[in-house]
Amino acid sequence: MTDPASLIARADILIEALPYMQRYAGQTFVVKYGGHAMSDPAAALSFAEDVVLLKAVGINPVVVHGGGPQIGSMLKKLGVQSEFVNGLRVTDEQTADVAEMVLSGAINKEIVAHIGQAGGKAVGISGKDGRLVQARKLEHRVYDAERDEEMPVDLGFVGEPVAVDRALIDHLEIAGMIPVIAPIGIGTNGETYNINADTMAGAIAAALGAARLFLLTDVAGVLDKQGQLLTDLTPPDIARLRADGTISGGMIPKLETCLNAVENGVDAAVILDGRVQHAVLLEIFTRAGVGTLVRV
Repeated sequence: MTDPASLIARADILIEALPYMQRYAGQTFVVKYGGHAMSDPAAALSFAEDVVLLKAVGINPVVVHGGGPQIGSMLKKLGVQSEFVNGLRVTDEQTADVAEMVLSGAINKEIVAHIGQAGGKAVGISGKDGRLVQARKLEHRVYDAERDEEMPVDLGFVGEPVAVDRALIDHLEIAGMIPVIAPIGIGTNGETYNINADTMAGAIAAALGAARLFLLTDVAGVLDKQGQLLTDLTPPDIARLRADGTISGGMIPKLETCLNAVENGVDAAVILDGRVQHAVLLEIFTRAGVGTLVRV
């Protein structure tokens, strides 16, 4: 027999979530999905359940996924050497073909399958479909100590979003589908560009005027120097924490993505630990939340 107190506790959870469900009904959430959550089967199914629940309560989730480790694994199997510059993979034509195969093929369809297993309906696409994400070659520079100046580096077919045509996403949402988007863009002359998934998600969130952009990572969020989670940040906070060295390394580009998003129409962006089961639900449907929220 189920303990009545346990049932009441479950009901209290639903009551706590109710105002947030009402607040966000009809709005769009863009979720960048990657890291540990993608490679762990239990975490992957948990993520799919979160997305399906969001759709069920009237929120429109849009998933943008990464896949760097999977690309690296496939390149290794094929005997293709990879070179990195400041954490960015130099992408020649062969590498671009492999990246598209892995991202738009294996990973994309696996996520679609997981959402279907959780009871949802998803459609896998990339930024090339319907010219969803038009891209250009990323201009990257690195510091040359000998010359004491930044020098341009050719990263090949690594791109950045120039424009997002939201029409395809709108049609999928109206049809009750959950878009699952691979971070591949298309150039002016039909070139294929591999785009950083965080950057892609931020550009799509801004184009959609999303209520939330979620970046799922393998850390709890932004931590202070004592290792405590910082739950709420504004642009001045981020500038100060970056200046004193609290924010460094890979967290810098993630926060830049969040800042760009909130400065271009997204209500708020959240950096979350994708290793925590149901992290998105805990962040959006509870008073405390579990990540770092960025807003202007």
